[in-house]
Amino acid sequence: MNLPYFISKRINTTDKGSFSSIIHRVAIASVALGIAIMVISFQVLGGFQNNIKDKIFTFSGHIQIKKFSLNNSYEEEPIIVTEERMEMLKNDPYVKHIQEFAHKPGLINRDGENFGLVFKGIGDSFDREAFSDYMVAGEIPVFDSTELVTNTVMLSQRMADRMNVELGDRLVTVFIMDPPRRRSMYVTGIFNTGLDNFDEQIVIGDINMIRSLNDWTADQVGGYEVFVNDIDRLDEADDSIVQKISVEHYTEKVSEKFVQIFDWLGLLSQNVYILITLILFVACFNMVSVLFILIMERTQMIGSFKAFGATNRLIRRIFAYNGVRLVIKGLLLGNVIAIGFGVLQYYFELIPLEPSTYYMDHVPIDWNWFSTIGINLLTLVIVGMVLIIPTAVISRISPVKAIRFD
Repeated sequence: MNLPYFISKRINTTDKGSFSSIIHRVAIASVALGIAIMVISFQVLGGFQNNIKDKIFTFSGHIQIKKFSLNNSYEEEPIIVTEERMEMLKNDPYVKHIQEFAHKPGLINRDGENFGLVFKGIGDSFDREAFSDYMVAGEIPVFDSTELVTNTVMLSQRMADRMNVELGDRLVTVFIMDPPRRRSMYVTGIFNTGLDNFDEQIVIGDINMIRSLNDWTADQVGGYEVFVNDIDRLDEADDSIVQKISVEHYTEKVSEKFVQIFDWLGLLSQNVYILITLILFVACFNMVSVLFILIMERTQMIGSFKAFGATNRLIRRIFAYNGVRLVIKGLLLGNVIAIGFGVLQYYFELIPLEPSTYYMDHVPIDWNWFSTIGINLLTLVIVGMVLIIPTAVISRISPVKAIRFD
C-alpha cells in the first residue's frame, strides 16, 4: 500500500462548509480558471491565424512560380512551363494542386467616377471548391482555356458596395496599356474575404482576356500558384519545386510575399506565450499559498505523525499528493470549461467581430489537441514541482510544539 497516498486521500475528504473545504475549492477554481484561459487562448489564436492564412493561400497559393523580371508593376512577364516540367511538378510528392494566373491593372468607370482595380486572370484549373467558402452572392464563372474570351467576372463585396454594383451589371474596364484598351464585363459573382489587400482591388476573370490584351499565346501565363500537401513543410516543398523549374523562373513563398501579415501573426503568438507565463506564475503562487494554509491547518497532525516515527519525507509526500490531486481536479474542470466554450463558439458563433478590423465576422476556434495536451502537461509538471517549496516547512516543525499548537 502507498501509505502517503492513502493518508492524502483521507485528509482530502473534508466536510462541506469547513475551512479546508473552502481552501480546496479555491485551489481547484484557480487552476481551472488558469487552464481554461490558456486553452481558450490557443483555440482562438490558432483559429485566427489559420483563418487569415487560409484566405491568403486560397487567393495566392502556397508558392508562386514566376519569371525573373526587373518590372515592379502588377503585371508579370509571361512564362511557359513545358509539359515535361509540368508533369514533374504535378507528380512532386509535396504538391497538391497547381493553377495558372496572370494580373493586369485597370480602371472601372462607374457613374462618372473611376475606380482602380487589379484584374486577376484564372483558368479552368482554378480551385472552385476552396474559393466557394468566400462567395457572398452569385456563382464562380467557369472558364475554359480552349474557348474564346469569357467576359464574366467576380468582384469583392467592398468594391460592389463602393461602385453600387449588383449581380448582372455591366462594367466598362479600361486596361492601362499603350494605347489603353476597353473591355466590357458582366458581374456574375460577389465574394468577401475580409482582407483589405484583396477586397479593395482584385477583380477575378478569364485569363484569356489578359492573353488577348497582351498578345500572348494559349500556353503563356503570368505564373503558377502551387498548393502543397503540408504547410509545415513549405521550405522543403519549395526546395523540391526549384529543382524542377527552368533557370529563367523562380519561386516565391506567399509567407515572403506577404511578410508583414505573417510577422504580425507571429507577434500574436508571442503575446499568448507571455499571457501563459503570467497565468502559470499566478497558478503556482496560488497553489503554494493554498498548500501553506493546509500545512498550517494540519500542524497538530504533522506533530502526531512525527511523534509516531513518521519521517519528514513521508509527511511531505502526503501533502504533495494532496496538492497534485487538487491540480488534477482543476485541470479537468478547466478543460471542460474551455472545450465547452469552444464547442459553443465553433457551432453557434456567439461572439461576433467587426470584419473591417479583424478580417472575419466572428471569433474563430481551432481544435489543436496537441497544444491542449501540451498546456495541461506543462501546467501539471510546473505546478507539481513548485509544490515542493511549501512542503519544505514540514522539516522545521517540532513534534512537541506541533501537538500543543492551537
